[in-house]
Amino acid sequence: MLLQNRVNKKELKKRIQEETIKRITVSFYRYVIIDNPTELRDQLFAQWMKLNILGRIYVAHEGINAQMSVPEASWNAFQSALFEDVRFKDVPFKIAVEDDGKSFYKLTIKVRAKIVADGLADDSFDVTNVGNHLTAKEFNEAMENPETIVVDMRNHYESEVGKFIGAITPDADTFREELPIVLEELKDKKDKKIIMYCTGGVRCEKASAYFKHHGFQDVNQLHGGIIDYVRQIKAEGLPSKFIGKNFVFDERVGERITDDVIAHCHQCGAACDTHVNCANDDCHLLFIQCEKCAEEMKGCCTPECQHIAALPLEEQKKIRKGRKKEDSLSVYKSRLRPNLRDVLAKREGGK
Repeated sequence: MLLQNRVNKKELKKRIQEETIKRITVSFYRYVIIDNPTELRDQLFAQWMKLNILGRIYVAHEGINAQMSVPEASWNAFQSALFEDVRFKDVPFKIAVEDDGKSFYKLTIKVRAKIVADGLADDSFDVTNVGNHLTAKEFNEAMENPETIVVDMRNHYESEVGKFIGAITPDADTFREELPIVLEELKDKKDKKIIMYCTGGVRCEKASAYFKHHGFQDVNQLHGGIIDYVRQIKAEGLPSKFIGKNFVFDERVGERITDDVIAHCHQCGAACDTHVNCANDDCHLLFIQCEKCAEEMKGCCTPECQHIAALPLEEQKKIRKGRKKEDSLSVYKSRLRPNLRDVLAKREGGK
């Protein structure tokens, strides 16, 4: 079986939009020793292709981290086959909060050095000595104590659109960057109760062990992350202490948890929490854009990108071909982006 996709992105997206079957968007992870990640990668790809499963999965010697779209009709077969492998027996699933079945358009399984890039030397501390796992109810109760420190272990562009009330939200682009930032900020609070959260729990699993290694005495993490927190509060009728959107790394980009809009359009400043990627294929900058700016800027982040995106495809390809990688507009990532409001203000001022 061919272990890669050969159909272009545009066609794959068209297929998933036209698809009529019902799908379940699910995520799961497990830290477990995998002796031959490449062999497992090939096995899972062949197995899941037959079940018409889509998604993005990372496999490493330390475990697996998966975000997937599974046809309802294939769910039982998928679960049974996964649980037959003793390494993944009864792995907890996190089902998407909002799901129209269009979360992924292809199946990608990659072998990585780690299932989450953290920059840590795992042999320098006990990665199995993790924090206490809190239910949604326990997490809410812990937040009631004013001495409790709540830490968002996600990237800044995730917390920008949704977060737990009063949480510390580090200005970091990656999990690797965030760990030392949080460690420095909390260095004098090692005796305090720390409760941390992330999307599905995988980042907190490693972070909690890292902070315990550095002397923090009362480290706790939200079991199942934000995704399972929402499931629990709905099932138990609990109030949501998370406000706004939960950023997700698939085609949906975000799941709305509450009606609160806590972010602003990066171009005009209007209340907005809609993340988009710049329409210029040479950029694809992730930023927040309201409907008005999307129409005016044709889905682009700057006038330069708008100009390039309006050119014939062959002209766009010529521009990309003659540019060194380090000069590409795609070097702008999240907080490293140019200030889009300033860029547009200067353009208006120059007219």
